[in-house]
Amino acid sequence: MTTPLRLTVAEYDRMIEQGIFDDRPERRLELIHGEIREIPPPNPPHAYVIDLLGYWSIDQAPRDQVHVRIQNPLGIPALDSVTVPDVAWMKSRDYRRKRPEPRDVLLVIEVSESSLAYDRGEKANLYAASGLKDYWVVNVNDSCIEVHRRPRSGEYRNIETFSTGQSVSPLAFPEITLKVESLFAGS
Repeated sequence: MTTPLRLTVAEYDRMIEQGIFDDRPERRLELIHGEIREIPPPNPPHAYVIDLLGYWSIDQAPRDQVHVRIQNPLGIPALDSVTVPDVAWMKSRDYRRKRPEPRDVLLVIEVSESSLAYDRGEKANLYAASGLKDYWVVNVNDSCIEVHRRPRSGEYRNIETFSTGQSVSPLAFPEITLKVESLFAGS
């Protein structure tokens, strides 16, 4: 019988500092409940939507209140996890010495094609268990945004889908809107 080796965030960080992982740019790793997982690099449609979300975020988020991160780590030490969301809005702070944690999160966005079941399931449950209040899954296959809110007991109690012709706003900034079709025009 085999048992996976479980790591804490501190152990994972030591491995990073010691250069245990190769530094191929296409290699992306996450720590999920103590397990190191390799996530595939985004294909062109996925990458393009991340670019559009990045432009929208930087153009719309108030710079004195929001630090926009694109495919950078989010630490969830209480759950032995370090995720790499596609786009994240964090409270404006200096993150040079310590990665952001759930208390810093204003919005997390994952862009999904082949990872849709994972982003709706295990990753959504991880984010809910950590208390993230605003988690969006941009569903590239169906050209919509699935908004997950009201986390309780490791799951989101409210999930709404926004489609072409509709707009969505971050909980922290209801005056800022994203038109769903702006991500999928021409697709």
